[in-house]
Amino acid sequence: MVSLPGLLSTLSIVSLLLFSQLSLSFAELNSQNLTDREALLSIKAKITKDPTNTLSSWNESSPLCQWSGIRCDQDNRVSTLNLQTLGLTGFISPYIGNLSSLRYLYLQGNQLSGSLPDELSHLKRLQVMNVSSNLIQGNIPLNITMCTKLTIMDLSVNRFSGQIPDMIGTLSKLQSLNFAQNQLSGTIPRSIGNLSSLVTLNLGTNTLHGTIPDELGKLHRLEQLQLTLNNLTGTVPSSIYNLSALVNFNLASNELYGELPSNIGFLLPNLLIFHVCINSFTGQIPPSLHNITKVQSLRMSHNYLVGSVPPGLDKLHDLTMYNIGYNQLVGTLDFITSLTNSRNLTFLAADSNLFHGSIPPSIGNLSSTLSKLYLGGNQISGTIPKSIGQLSNLTLLSIGNNLISGEIPSEISHLKQIQELDLAKNNLTGKIPALLGNLSRITQLNLNGNKLNGSIPTSFGAFDNLLLLDLSNNNLEETIPNTIFTLTSLTSLLNLSHNYLTGPLPREIGMLGKIDAIDLSSNNLVGNIPDSIGQCESLQVLSFSDNLFSGNIPNTIGDLKALQSLDLSANKLTGLIPEVLEELQALQFLNLSNNDLSGTVPTEGVFKNHSAINLQGNPKLCLSFDSCASHRKKSKVIIIAVVSSISLALCFVIVLLFWALFMKKKGKDARVSSINNSIKATYKMVSYDEILKATRNFDPTYLIGRGSFGTVYKGTLWDGMIVAVKVLNLTIKGASKSFAAECEALRNVRHRNLVKLVTLCLSLDFANNDFQALVYEFMENGSLEEWIRGRKRNENGESLSVLERLNIAIDVACAMDYLHNDSGGTIVHCDLKPSNILLDKEMCAKVSDFGLAKLLVNPSGETEAISSTGGLKGSIGYIPPEYGFGGKPSTKGDVYSYGVMLLELVTGKSPTDDLFVGGLSLEKWVRAAFPDEVEKLVDPVLCLKGHTCSPELSLESQMKCVVSMARVGLSCAIDTPDTRCTMQDALHELKSIKKILLQS
Repeated sequence: MVSLPGLLSTLSIVSLLLFSQLSLSFAELNSQNLTDREALLSIKAKITKDPTNTLSSWNESSPLCQWSGIRCDQDNRVSTLNLQTLGLTGFISPYIGNLSSLRYLYLQGNQLSGSLPDELSHLKRLQVMNVSSNLIQGNIPLNITMCTKLTIMDLSVNRFSGQIPDMIGTLSKLQSLNFAQNQLSGTIPRSIGNLSSLVTLNLGTNTLHGTIPDELGKLHRLEQLQLTLNNLTGTVPSSIYNLSALVNFNLASNELYGELPSNIGFLLPNLLIFHVCINSFTGQIPPSLHNITKVQSLRMSHNYLVGSVPPGLDKLHDLTMYNIGYNQLVGTLDFITSLTNSRNLTFLAADSNLFHGSIPPSIGNLSSTLSKLYLGGNQISGTIPKSIGQLSNLTLLSIGNNLISGEIPSEISHLKQIQELDLAKNNLTGKIPALLGNLSRITQLNLNGNKLNGSIPTSFGAFDNLLLLDLSNNNLEETIPNTIFTLTSLTSLLNLSHNYLTGPLPREIGMLGKIDAIDLSSNNLVGNIPDSIGQCESLQVLSFSDNLFSGNIPNTIGDLKALQSLDLSANKLTGLIPEVLEELQALQFLNLSNNDLSGTVPTEGVFKNHSAINLQGNPKLCLSFDSCASHRKKSKVIIIAVVSSISLALCFVIVLLFWALFMKKKGKDARVSSINNSIKATYKMVSYDEILKATRNFDPTYLIGRGSFGTVYKGTLWDGMIVAVKVLNLTIKGASKSFAAECEALRNVRHRNLVKLVTLCLSLDFANNDFQALVYEFMENGSLEEWIRGRKRNENGESLSVLERLNIAIDVACAMDYLHNDSGGTIVHCDLKPSNILLDKEMCAKVSDFGLAKLLVNPSGETEAISSTGGLKGSIGYIPPEYGFGGKPSTKGDVYSYGVMLLELVTGKSPTDDLFVGGLSLEKWVRAAFPDEVEKLVDPVLCLKGHTCSPELSLESQMKCVVSMARVGLSCAIDTPDTRCTMQDALHELKSIKKILLQS
């Protein structure tokens, strides 16, 4: 039996032990709580800016668990740190790793910089980590994979670089992985396929390359797949199309190719978003896509899809976006009627395809929510339906670059929300409706390249938000309304060029103080250039050329400090060249040619660079003071000589008049016989009647194309020979000279890569008018331009392969080397471009169109024997810089044009592409990417991906070939003539490239 004192003694010991244990527990908790407190204060110390003063509560006077953004668990340990969207600036302290009980970390929406601390790996209980939308850089820590309980990991919208850790696949509990909008490189780790719980995978907007791993097809719970804006290549693994839970399928802006499965709509029945735009997918639009009745957004633009739009669009009631632009789709626009059931549609694009027919009137029945409508760049004809005015919420309407005719319907003025209106490059006629002035929100109005007449509506003065106005290349008349120049919102472009506008330029032009470019060239404007032009302080490009301006060049132009290009050529300007032009540091191009300027030419600034200025056609100008003084002395002698010569001149004129009357009586036959006898002697001649029979009375169905000086028809001669007949339009200035130049250039040349001139026609038509035609061998495969633009393809629907492009480049180089060096006299082509390179049945390239050719006495090009036309030689984009500043045609000019053509072969981009604005050119674009990033610029239709065009050649060797071709193109297209390679050098280099390619 235990005594009472013993029992009490035992209880006392037990109590002491329990108290001791509790004291230790409390001490341990206090110690852990203190560790959290110190960690948080260290985190606060790394924050340099706290705009909301949120962290002021983090101090010693308040309990830890009451601090702003902090939540604790039942043990008073920090379990949540939430500092999102506070505008914090600073760094993430490595002491964050001491918050050992942390489960939820929210730091998104701040301006935190530096790197992500390695110490985050200590957070073994962390489930959610969101540091998105900051400025964090460096690599993703490899040991982040030690946070094995992570379910959400969001590092998006930062500056992370390097590769995605291969061990990312060990985070088996991950449901959401978001690394989008960083600078990550390398490939997509195959281990991601092990994340069986993954619902969201977003790696978009990085620089990831390689193929999409087939292992991603194992993510059967995946709903969100976003790999957009990377450099991914290859085909999409078929396993990806079996992820039936996918709601968002976004692979846009990569380099993927192959066909989309025809049954994709059945494989992915839950899709709401399907974006595969800006890739190289081929084949047809899968009809099953239109069976996904809940789909909201379909974007398939900028691919190589063919065929027509499949039926079923009428079932897609929830559709908000349908974008099939920039493909090769055919058929009519009848599918628009089916889309009238999509009452939530906000975006519709079918531009830059091959659609034909008219715009259906049902377009007005599309959703009232429709905001953007793109139908430009097709072959649409007919008129603009009046019903288009019913689209009351339209902010953008683009139907330019079509064949639309008729007048602009006044109903367009009902589009009160419209901001961008593009009706350019059609066949629109009639007057511009004054009611368009009611479009108060419009920012861009483009009506250029039509046949509009009448005056510019004064109502346009109500455009308070207008940034760009382009009415160029029409038949507009009368004066420019003063209200146009009061549009102070105009900051981008005012282009009224190539019309018939008259009258003086009002001083209100100075109100356009923020505008970048003004082009009023090729009109009939008169009077002085207003001094107020100097108030346009932001002006970078100014062209008043080809008008009737008179008086002096105003000194106020010297106030245009941003001016880069000034063209006042072909006017009636007089007086001195203002010395203030020397002070314009930004000025790179100055054309004052064909005026009546006098005095000494300034010598500083832009005038130091003779290739940057054009002063031709100003006979009173002199290069120095001494030469001007000498000129004045000589002028006295000249006056006496002129007066004494007048009598002789009058006598000579009288004789000429009698001679002209005599020649007129001899009739039209005398004019025909005056054509160069040497040309007649060289070529076999055919009659006008024979040409008429060969072309079936110039049947429009035989029309091949149109050139600068004439029209080309396909024809069949009496002996069955198929030919191309170029009929000269003799009403065009320079056409006869072009005819003579072409005959002279081809008279003594023979080469397999030059189009053969078969015969000529110098005759009279049945109306007794002069008739001239050139008859060439017919080239079955059309022009190189047609192949580059995708208007021609081979029987397999493929474009030119790498090897075919290289062969064409070699063929052209052979022809040009022959003309420059081996033709018995140096011939300069002056207009080398893809439309003048023709391909025969065997795809052999031949140079054609010598209408601008120059025959030089010696290879230096200093003396010219013949010329076709006066003025600038060549086509925009291919003209070497020195020609624009008065330089004489030379072999170096041809080399430059050849270089541009070679870069076009590689990239598929025309030098006049809309991409090349603001000083950017095709050559500069390629040079900036050379050599490391040239692959990104390669023409996407090149058969590199599956190399079906050249299966015998490896992808690597083809890409090396393309880069080498770009290198040759760049060495040809150098601005300075003396530093360009010769055509012989280019030919030798290209042949070496071919040899290496075929040996690989």
